[in-house]
Amino acid sequence: MTAVTIPEGMPQYGDVPRFDVERVRADFPILGREVYGEKLVYLDSANTSQKPQQVIEAMALHYAYHNANVARSVHALGAEATAAYDNARAKVAAFINAPSANEVIFTKNATEALNIVANSIGGQLKPGDEVVISEMEHHSNIVPWQLICERTGATLRWFGLTEHGRLDESNLDELVNERTKIVSLVHTSNILGTINATARITARVREVGALLMLDCSQTVPHRGFDVVDYDVDFIAFTGHKMLGPTGIGVLWGREELLNAMPPFLGGGSMIETVKMTGTTYAKAPARFEAGTPPIAEAVGLGAAVDYLNSIGMEAIAWHEKELTAYALDALSTVEGLKIYGPKVPVGRGATISFTLGQIHPHDVGQVLDSLGVQVRVGHHCAKPACDRFGVPALTRASFYLYTTTAEIDALVRGLDQAKRMFS
Repeated sequence: MTAVTIPEGMPQYGDVPRFDVERVRADFPILGREVYGEKLVYLDSANTSQKPQQVIEAMALHYAYHNANVARSVHALGAEATAAYDNARAKVAAFINAPSANEVIFTKNATEALNIVANSIGGQLKPGDEVVISEMEHHSNIVPWQLICERTGATLRWFGLTEHGRLDESNLDELVNERTKIVSLVHTSNILGTINATARITARVREVGALLMLDCSQTVPHRGFDVVDYDVDFIAFTGHKMLGPTGIGVLWGREELLNAMPPFLGGGSMIETVKMTGTTYAKAPARFEAGTPPIAEAVGLGAAVDYLNSIGMEAIAWHEKELTAYALDALSTVEGLKIYGPKVPVGRGATISFTLGQIHPHDVGQVLDSLGVQVRVGHHCAKPACDRFGVPALTRASFYLYTTTAEIDALVRGLDQAKRMFS
C-alpha cells in the first residue's frame, strides 16, 4: 500500500517514524476533487472521516464475489461471508486489545452501542440507584440515560465543566458514591476536543463497586485504545469516524458482563433455542446481534483497521498533535476568534471549536464552504456543553491523518474573509 511507505531518511516524531501525508492523501479519492471550483479542504473528520480506496475496494470485492448471509448457510458463499465477518471481528478485537473476540459486538453505530448498555444494564436500575454522566457528553450518551432514569426511577447526575473545558472533578467522591451503578463518560469530547484523564474516576468507580463505560468514538480513530490498560467495563465507538463505512459501530464489554445482560433486540441468530413457551439466548456476541448484521460494513471496518495499523496509531497521534499545535497558533491570529476547550495541545484531540466575534457560526460555515473549506457548525449534538458556555452554536474544525498545515492555512484565510464580509 503506497500510503504507508516511509521514504528513507524521513524525519521522526521522537522514536515514532513520520509518515508521508501526501502519499496517504493519494489513497483518498475524494481529497482530489473541487468544491465550487475550489480545491476541497476537508476539516470535518470528527463528523465523519473520508475513506481510503483500500476500504472502498474491500467492500466492493465482498459484494462482487463473496456476498451471502452469515452464520446461516453451509454453502461456499455462506462460509466465505461468515469467515470474512468473523475475521473483521478478530481485527477489531486485536485493535483495542480485547481479551476475546467474543467481547466485540457489531452495532449500526456508537449510538446503538450506548443504547444497548443503557437498556440492558440500565433497565435493571431501581429508585435510589444513580447514573453519572457529564456535561460534555454527545446526546447519544445523555438521552438514553435520561429515558432509562425516567422509566426506572433512578437518578441521573453529572460532572460539570471548568472554564477550560475539562471535567470538574472537585466533587468526585460525592458524585460517585455507593448509590452509583454506572458511570458513562466521553473519553474525547467531540465538541471541545478535551481528552479526559480517567484514572481518578476509574479508581473511585472501582472503590464503590460501580461499572464504567467510555464513549471512545473520538479516541479509537486517532490514538487507538487499550481496554485492558484503561480498566473499563464497556466502550463504544463507530466505524465511519475511523476510515470505515457508515452503518457499523462497536460495543466492547467484558465477556462475563455481556453474557449476564438481557438482550436489547430479539430475533434471528441471537437465540439458543426458541419454543412457544419461552426462549433462551445465545452468549455474546450473537446475543446482541439479532437479524442480518452489517456484513459488508464489517469487512470495510476490518480493512480500515488494517490501514490504520499499517501507518501506526502512534504516528497518527503525533501527526495530529503537531497539527493541533499549529492550528491553535494559527487561529490565535484571527481577530475576534475565541476557542472553547483546552487552549494548549496537551490533553486534547484534533478538534477545535470556536466563535468568530458576533458572526453566527452558520454564516461562518457558508463563507468557508464557498471557498471549499468544509467545517461543521451548530451545537454538534452536545447542546449542554454549548449551554454551559452560553453559546447557541459553534464552528468546529477537526483534523485527521490526511490533514495538512496548508489546509489549516486555508481555514485561517477563509475566517479572515468572513471577518471582512461581516465587519
